[in-house]
Amino acid sequence: MPNPVVHFEIRSSGSEKLHKYYADLFGWHVDASNPMGYGLVDTHTDKGISGGITGTNGEPNSVTFYVEVEEIDAKLKEAEERGGEIVVPVTSIPGMVTFAMFSDPEGNCVGLVSSETPS
Repeated sequence: MPNPVVHFEIRSSGSEKLHKYYADLFGWHVDASNPMGYGLVDTHTDKGISGGITGTNGEPNSVTFYVEVEEIDAKLKEAEERGGEIVVPVTSIPGMVTFAMFSDPEGNCVGLVSSETPS
């Protein structure tokens, strides 16, 4: 079964500036009033996907998309077997999401999210 793209993330050293930039440019609602200061993007439409705008923690600016999978560990292993590299191991944020990230053979970063919300 194909896996859907379910989230995008814009990572920038100037993430707070980009909250306003993308809100003004595309009419997105960006809400960063959470403990992590993560800018949750609501596009206010039934089309497309929502996402987030966040800081880089000293890493280069980037744009990442997240694909929903049933078994993150198995998909990470498959990504490695096909020439990818694990960037962020399986990580759970209780009540929110379980995710991981890998780079493809050309160095592009791709995120994986579990189809189930962790407790």
